[in-house]
Amino acid sequence: MDIKKIFVAGAGLMGGGIAQICAQRGYQVTISDISQDLVDKGLAKVKWSVEKLVSKGKVPGTVDEIMGRIRGVTDLEAAGEADFVFEAIIEKLPAKQELFAKLDQICPAHAIFASNTSAIPITNIAGATQRPAQFVGTHFFSPVPMMKIVEVIRGLLTSEETMAAAERLCRDIGKETIRVNMDVAGFALNRINFPSTIEAIRLVEAGVVSVEDVDKGMRLGFGRAMGPLETSDMSGLDIGYNAYLAVYEETKNEKFYPPMLLQRKVKVGHLGRKTGIGWYIYDEQGQKLGPAPLVHDKDQK
Repeated sequence: MDIKKIFVAGAGLMGGGIAQICAQRGYQVTISDISQDLVDKGLAKVKWSVEKLVSKGKVPGTVDEIMGRIRGVTDLEAAGEADFVFEAIIEKLPAKQELFAKLDQICPAHAIFASNTSAIPITNIAGATQRPAQFVGTHFFSPVPMMKIVEVIRGLLTSEETMAAAERLCRDIGKETIRVNMDVAGFALNRINFPSTIEAIRLVEAGVVSVEDVDKGMRLGFGRAMGPLETSDMSGLDIGYNAYLAVYEETKNEKFYPPMLLQRKVKVGHLGRKTGIGWYIYDEQGQKLGPAPLVHDKDQK
C-alpha cells in the first residue's frame, strides 16, 4: 500500500514527535487533539524542535517547508483521507477504544491503525474496530525525533501485510524497528525496563538512595543518556503509572505494581516537566532546577 497521508491522534509529546518526523520525511500530516489550545501548544513545540534541527543541519529543507506539511485540527473527520493513523493519546484502554471506534467509521477501508501505547495489549485496543487485521502497535520512545528505535507489535489478528507496512513506514521516517511477535502487556523493551524503574522508585521511597544519585549512577554506571527518574519526568509520571498498572493488571505480578510514592505524586499532580515538578523541579523553559521534595502521606490531607 502506498502511504501518503498520515493522521496523528494526540498533539502531546509523543504525538507531536511522531508528526514531526513524518513531516520531515515528506509526508502530509494531520495532527489532532481535543482542544485548539492543545493543538496550538503541540504545534509550537514541534516548530521549536524543527528549528533546532534545521539550524544544526540535521534535517533537509526549511522550517516553513516542514511545518507546511503539518496541519492541526480538533475534528476527527479530518482523518477521512488518511492512509495510516498513529494514536498517541492518554494511556488508558477505554479512551483508546473510544477513539478507534470513531476513527473506524471515518477512515478509508484501506487505512492502517497503529497505537503508540507503551504497555496495553494491541489486541485489546483493536477489538474496538472492525479492522483488527489492519491494527498494529508502533511503540516509539521519547523524545521521538532523537530516539532511533520503534517496537512493532503484532496483535492476535494483525496480518503480516500490516506488520510489513508498519515496519516500512517506521524505517522510512528514520527509525530502526524490532518485532514483538507476542502481544503481551508491556511488549519487549518495557517488560525489561519497567521493573528497574519501579525498583529505583522503591529505593528512593525507602530512603536508600536519593533521586539525583539514582540517575547519576545509572548514567555513569550503565551508559544511559538519562537516568530512569529523569526519563520518567520527561515522559510524564502519569504515563508511567498507567503503563505499570496496565502490565500489573494483565500479569498480576507484584514487580509491576506502581509504588506508593509514585501513586502519591500522580495524585497531587506532580507529573514531571509538563507540570513543572515531578522527581525534579523545572523552570518555565523546562530546565531542571533541582530535586523535588518527596510527597508523603501527611501531605494528602
